[in-house]
Amino acid sequence: MAAQSMSELYKAVCAERKIKVNPYVLQSLKKTPLTGKFTLKLPGNVRQVQRLRDDDVLALCKCLRHNECVTGLDLRYNSIKNEGVEHLAKLLQEEKSSLSCLDLMFNDIQANGAQVLASSLQGNGTLLSLRLSGNKIGRGGGLELASMLQENCTLQELEVADCDLDTSSIIALVIMLKKNKALCSVDISRPLLFSHQEWAVHCSKMLAVNSSLMELHLGRMGMTDTGIEQLTEGLGRNHSLRYLDLCSNRVTRDGAFHLAMMLKQNRALEILDLSSNQIGDGGAGYLSKVITCPCCTLKELSVCRNNIASEGLLLLAQAVKSSSTLTHIYIWGNHLEEPVCQAFKELISSGRLHPEQTDVSPYEVDGHVFLAEVFQSLRKHVYNIDCNRTDLPTKTAASPDATTHHGQLKDYLNCKDLSL
Repeated sequence: MAAQSMSELYKAVCAERKIKVNPYVLQSLKKTPLTGKFTLKLPGNVRQVQRLRDDDVLALCKCLRHNECVTGLDLRYNSIKNEGVEHLAKLLQEEKSSLSCLDLMFNDIQANGAQVLASSLQGNGTLLSLRLSGNKIGRGGGLELASMLQENCTLQELEVADCDLDTSSIIALVIMLKKNKALCSVDISRPLLFSHQEWAVHCSKMLAVNSSLMELHLGRMGMTDTGIEQLTEGLGRNHSLRYLDLCSNRVTRDGAFHLAMMLKQNRALEILDLSSNQIGDGGAGYLSKVITCPCCTLKELSVCRNNIASEGLLLLAQAVKSSSTLTHIYIWGNHLEEPVCQAFKELISSGRLHPEQTDVSPYEVDGHVFLAEVFQSLRKHVYNIDCNRTDLPTKTAASPDATTHHGQLKDYLNCKDLSL
């Protein structure tokens, strides 16, 4: 459908439904490409725009019915509530739905909205990416999404960070990941947990058998060294995970030790985010030693804000110099004394560390070397889903394991002793 006809259709729908035309939506529709697959971007965090509300979503969904060009919807930072999600759910249930990516981060969706969305995805075979981070869907919404994953075998990316999920909903999602063979990127950061270790046991057992997950974000989970030890037991047997995010937890030297031991066994992990923890010099020493091992496949490491002093940072600098695989390292927020500054200056000037692959830049004042912060960090969506792909999957039947899978989830939700 041409861009002009989409904008005209939008105005007609608004007139028919007695909905006030949103200038932001109208202008965006006018600017859409005339042909090909594309993502319609309507984020609400743009200055001087009228954020989308439920009525706007209704009009937009009416325009997108049977539209094969729009394969992605970016509706972040708007004012969409449960009613708006109902309209989107109907769009997803269309037989010829072409949506492969839906971004609803930081709206006003609650548990009922998540339930409607989850129901629409049980039989959906086209949506590859769903981002709900920042919506307070709570325990109920988390459990509904977990239940959906027992039927849906198409979704590849799920983000539910900062959604007020509790321990039961986190564990339910982890149980689904044990059998789900489609999801490759999951973000469950910053839940509301009454137990900081129980979920880690389940997560470890899931990682030991999961063969599809490539990117896992576990930031701000309150994880201690004990949780890291439990997690690494499963990671040592995992062969698929490439990116592990453990930022803003309570990891200290002992946790870094367990991670270093895991990296000797795990030949898949390439990116590790340990920023905003407390590993100190001891933890940096453990990581430095394993980085230089031929068995370690780590390519990118972030240890920002970890209370590491010169001893640990110099060991890391030497490890970067000796490693055959590590290409990115981020150290800002530690104790950057002059010997450290000099070491990283040499790494950068020698070409061993590319300026775009670290977060510090050397400079000199009166013959002394300092490091300035460069606003670069680990990429979050490394294994991102292409919303504009032309080979969209067809609708598929439920997984053959769905019956068994449903039984496992039901047992957990009934508070039975479930062995993973």
